[in-house]
Amino acid sequence: MATQAKPLTKAQLVTELSEKLDAKKTDVNEFLETLTTIAYRDTKMKGAFTLPGVGILVLVKRKARKGRNTATGEEIQIKAKTVVNFRVAKACKDSIIPPKK
Repeated sequence: MATQAKPLTKAQLVTELSEKLDAKKTDVNEFLETLTTIAYRDTKMKGAFTLPGVGILVLVKRKARKGRNTATGEEIQIKAKTVVNFRVAKACKDSIIPPKK
């Protein structure tokens, strides 16, 4: 198993993509910015955004529920809220962690 290294920074990702695609860094950066904008917009408006082979951003509505204050043990009411989840695609999971045979 590989040792854990720091994830790529945006600048490192732009550099690697520009080298692999033989494209200008400014074009790659603009592409990433546009992809991010589209992902945010579609998730907000449609409730989901799929990045094929990687995963899907999904809006999830959580119901109000009872919880517990861990410091005092007192029961508290947690309000309903909307959160964003990321569901990893099966192809991505299988590529990173091959299924057991």
